[in-house]
Amino acid sequence: MNFKKIALSSVLIILAMLINTAALAQCAMCRATMENNVSDGGEALAASLNYGVLYLFAAPYLIVGAIFGLWYYNAKKNANK
Repeated sequence: MNFKKIALSSVLIILAMLINTAALAQCAMCRATMENNVSDGGEALAASLNYGVLYLFAAPYLIVGAIFGLWYYNAKKNANK
């Protein structure tokens, strides 16, 4: 029963992270650079910056999830012995 709750929570967290939303929060310097770049017609850099922000947001959660998964797997393997 407990494993089902953990699995459901994990799936919901992963789905929430996969939702493709634009990262609108940027530092002031990045925002000024993007505004100048977009006004000159270069929208590809702005899109790349948004993907970079999303990547930097998701990476720590994936690392912590992998560590938790390894810990859980090892704990379950040791409990079966």
